[in-house]
Amino acid sequence: MILDSIRSIHNVGSIFRTADAVGVKKIYLCGVTPGPIDRFGRPVQQFVKVSLGAEKYISWERVENAARLIDRLKKEGKKIFAVEQARNSVPYHSVRLSRKSFENTVLVMGEEVKGLPASLLKCADKILEIPMRGEKESLNVSVAFGIVVFHLLH
Repeated sequence: MILDSIRSIHNVGSIFRTADAVGVKKIYLCGVTPGPIDRFGRPVQQFVKVSLGAEKYISWERVENAARLIDRLKKEGKKIFAVEQARNSVPYHSVRLSRKSFENTVLVMGEEVKGLPASLLKCADKILEIPMRGEKESLNVSVAFGIVVFHLLH
């Protein structure tokens, strides 16, 4: 999965924990997304408190340019699913994946307020949206990730 410019260390820690629960193999941290280790190589306590050590079990890598990363992953045969509200998005529950397809799918989650930039949405094979019924138009990014990834897994 790719986390692009997610600002909250708590959201990222929570995503790591959920990603471990569903067997995500690798998380790419792009833009300003915080990681579990500080610049001195020490664990970031706020992160570890939320992730409960999941960062020890999931491979992760910092990558500066998400678009280049997506291009590389597509060349490796991965399908790219962005999670975002967009004109051409489809409800997440309309997508069904086999186990093998799930393992070859990369979810892309974006910044908490602005979401994913149009340049990354253009790179996606599919844009998934969680339909909203209330007055609020979005969910917390870690909650949205959990909803979509567990659906795709099952």
